Amino acid sequence: MKKILTMLLTLALACALSVCALAEYPVTLTDQAGREVTIENKPEHIVSGYYISTSACIALGLSDRMAAVEAKADTRNIYALSAPELISLPNVGTAKNFNLEACLAAEPDLVILPKRLSEAAESISAFDIPVLLVNPEDDELLAQMLLLIGAATETEDRATDLNAFILTQLGMCQEMLKNETPVTALILGNSDKLTCAPNGMYQASLLKNACAVNAAADIEGTKWAEISYEQLLAMNPQAIIIPAEAVYTAEDVLGDAELAELDAVKNGAVYQMPKAFEAWDSPVPSGVLGVLWTAKTLHSQTYGEAQYKDAAKMLYETYYGFTPDEAAL
Repeated sequence: MKKILTMLLTLALACALSVCALAEYPVTLTDQAGREVTIENKPEHIVSGYYISTSACIALGLSDRMAAVEAKADTRNIYALSAPELISLPNVGTAKNFNLEACLAAEPDLVILPKRLSEAAESISAFDIPVLLVNPEDDELLAQMLLLIGAATETEDRATDLNAFILTQLGMCQEMLKNETPVTALILGNSDKLTCAPNGMYQASLLKNACAVNAAADIEGTKWAEISYEQLLAMNPQAIIIPAEAVYTAEDVLGDAELAELDAVKNGAVYQMPKAFEAWDSPVPSGVLGVLWTAKTLHSQTYGEAQYKDAAKMLYETYYGFTPDEAAL
């Protein structure tokens, strides 16, 4: 709880400083790759090559300023619910196959890319187009990303409000769970049940915030880790969480004879996150709902369904402009 309050105070100070700095353009910012980026004028044609930054842009009220987005926008439920106009925009490919030509064709005055696309950022910058590299791999970095985009686009007040909402919800959840015994849990990967979230992924902080211990804490890395049946059995998590975008189901895990001796399987404690909105195990603004859903799933006697659903409704109505279907939550 003290960490949450400290972050709130730090973010409030950062907002106050950015308001002073952004009295007018140009503005120079340091992105999450440590690059200094100067933005000459208020961006009106924004390209986001990363679904996480696209979701953040929606939450910051920037949908009408988007000129192009990442590939497969038509598969993102949150776009259809909140900003359907994004689905028909040109796409600039993916982090694995970024389309530089499509990005330039959109004539952007600001491009937002994941940190791993640093080479593409340099190529775009050569055309005097500002590029922000973002890397929201934990709570603090997510908050910083929102403030960074806010400072670049004159939406810093909304970014600060959104951060305050997220941190307040996390703080209330942690306060309610402060006397609970942490559950040893494992978040499996999207592509295969024999992949999991190691210590360096955002998903590890999600578990910590939900009063859970990552069963894969000894595995280092920032990408989904491949594991064997033997490794999974040795971890023996008390609970298993399957992301919304997984290509397999909880039934696939529960019905796998190789996993019958896992405590999570024996106790039926294999759960899949809701699929109707977006990947709550990702560092998007609604990632806080992944924490709250996990908390109410693992500690239902202490953090209940009502608190989680109230937070989801408030987040989506305030920052995404729609009321979520309660049954889908």
